[in-house]
Amino acid sequence: MSLNIEPPEVVTAIDVVNTRTAHAPSSSATDVDKNAAATKETSAGIGASDIPSSDDDGDSLEALKNPFLDPDVAAYWRGVYDNANYECRHVFDPHFTWSEEEERKLVRKLDWRVCLWACVMFFGLQVDRGNLVQAVSDNLLPELGLTTNDYNYGNTVFLVSFLLAELPSQLVSKKIGPDRWIPMQMVLWSIVAISQTALSGRTSFLVTRALLGVLEGGFIPDIVLWLSYFYTSRELPVRLSYFWTALSLTTIVTSLLAFAIFHLDGVHGRSGWRWLFLIEGLITLAVGIASFFLMPASAVQTKAWYRPKGWFTDREVSIVVNRVLRDDPSKGDMHNRQAVTPRRLWEALKDYDLWPLYIIGLLVYIPQSPPSTYITLILKSAGFSTFNTNLLTIPASVFHIITLILLTRLSDIVKERSFVAMIQSLWTLPCVIALRFWPGLIVNRWGTYALVTTVLSYPYCHAIVVGWTSKNSNNVGARSVSAALYNISVQMGGIISAYIYRADDAPYYHRGNKFLIVINFLAIASFLFAKGYYIFRNKQRERVWNAMSREEQIKYKRETRLQGSRRLDFRFAH
Repeated sequence: MSLNIEPPEVVTAIDVVNTRTAHAPSSSATDVDKNAAATKETSAGIGASDIPSSDDDGDSLEALKNPFLDPDVAAYWRGVYDNANYECRHVFDPHFTWSEEEERKLVRKLDWRVCLWACVMFFGLQVDRGNLVQAVSDNLLPELGLTTNDYNYGNTVFLVSFLLAELPSQLVSKKIGPDRWIPMQMVLWSIVAISQTALSGRTSFLVTRALLGVLEGGFIPDIVLWLSYFYTSRELPVRLSYFWTALSLTTIVTSLLAFAIFHLDGVHGRSGWRWLFLIEGLITLAVGIASFFLMPASAVQTKAWYRPKGWFTDREVSIVVNRVLRDDPSKGDMHNRQAVTPRRLWEALKDYDLWPLYIIGLLVYIPQSPPSTYITLILKSAGFSTFNTNLLTIPASVFHIITLILLTRLSDIVKERSFVAMIQSLWTLPCVIALRFWPGLIVNRWGTYALVTTVLSYPYCHAIVVGWTSKNSNNVGARSVSAALYNISVQMGGIISAYIYRADDAPYYHRGNKFLIVINFLAIASFLFAKGYYIFRNKQRERVWNAMSREEQIKYKRETRLQGSRRLDFRFAH
C-alpha cells in the first residue's frame, strides 16, 4: 500500500526536470553537507515566487535541484517508498552523486537496451495493425465480397474494440507489470493476425478485426508506462518520437514486404494478401516471444537466469533510479506489480485539468487519418498498379519520420508544447483544402500522388502530447489512467475518421474533405484553448499561493492529502 498524504516541504509539485548533482563522484561529505544545507534553506520556504513561471515551464530554474537534499523531504519519501514496497527503494540515496558524462553514457545505454526494443515492439504492433491497408491494395475486398463501406465498418469495429480495451489493459499491466503483459499481448494478437490467412467473408473479417482490437488495446500506454521507469520527464517525449518513428519505418518495411509477398500470389492456391497476413503475423509472433526475455521489470531487475550479469553495474543502477526519482519522486509511490485502486482510478477519471489534452487527442489526428487509410485505394483509383502503389507509399513515410523528429526536438529546444504541437494542424490545413477542390485524380495522377504524399508527410505531434499528458498527471496512478484516457480519445477520433470518406463520395471524396477542413480548424482551436487554460490555471494557483503566509504554505505541504495535478503547488506544463 502507499501512503495517501503529501510530504512536508515537497518540491515535486514544481516541475523538477533532469535533476542531477553537479559534483563528481568523488565529492567530499563536506561538499554534500553544504549543498544539503543550501537546498534545505531554499525548499523550506518555497512560495509562488519560487515556483517557475508558466513561460519557462520550470525547466531552467529547477534543472539542478535535488529535492531529497532536504532531510525532511528525503525522510518522507523514504517512508512512502517503504510503504509502497517500491522495487528500487534499496538504492534510493539522497546524497548519491555522479558526473554528467556518466549520465550521458548511461542514457545512451538505455536508448540501446530499452528504447530500441520498445521501437521493435511497436514495429510488431504496427505490422499487424496496419497491414490491412496493404491487403486492400491487392484483391482482399472483392475476394471476400466486401465493399468500401464494409472496409470502413471493419476499421470501426477494430477501433471500438481497441478503445474498450485501453483502460482494462492498462489496469492489468499495472497489476502484473508491463514486462509480463506486453509480451502476452503480442503473442496472442499475432495468433489472431496469422488466422486472417483463412478469412472467408464479412463475418470472419469483422471477428478478427474485433479480436485484434481487444488484444492490441492498451499496448501504447503500457509501453509508455514501461519507458517512464527508465527516463526523466524531459527525455521521455524525445524517446517517444523515436517510438513513433517506428510507425513510419514499419510502413516502409511492410510496403517493401508487401511488394515482395504479393509475388507469391497463386502459390499453393493462396492469394497474395493471405500470404501477407501469414508471414507478417509470424514476424510479430517472433517479436512477442523475444519480448519475454528482453523486457526487464525495472532497472534493479535486469538480472535473470538467461542474463546473469544484468544490463547495468551496481553504480549504473543507482544512477538510473536516483535520476528518475529526483526528476519525479512520485514515480516510486507504487511498485511495478501494484494495481491501481478504484479510488485512484476515480480520482484520475475526474481530473478535469487533463481534459484539454483529451480534446486535443480526439480532434488533432482526424484530418490526416482518412488520406492515410485510403492512400492505397486512392492511388489505385488514380491508375497505379498494386505493386507500384505499395512502393509509392514509402516517400511519405520517410518525410514523416524527418518531420516527426524535427518537431519533437524543436519542442525540447524551445521548451514549448502547445504552439509547437499545433504545427501539425497548420501543416495539414492547406493540404485538406487542396484535396477538397482537387479535380485531377485520374487525369493528373502524379499530381494526386504529390498532394497525398504532402498530406502524409505532416509533423506528428503525438510524442509531444503523450509526454505532456504524463507530465501534467504528476502521479504514477494518475499517469497510468491518463495515458489510457488520452489514447481512448485518440481512438474515438479514429472512429469518427473512419466514416468521413464514404463509398458514395468516391473517388474524389470532396464532401469528406470539407468535413476535414472544419475539424482541422477545431484542432487548431483545441491547442489554443489548452495553452490559454493552463496559463489561466497556473496564474489562478499562484494568486492563491501568494496570498498564503509562509507558515500556511508549509502547513499545506505537510498536511494536504491532495495528490498529482490537484495540488495547489503544482504548475501545469503547456
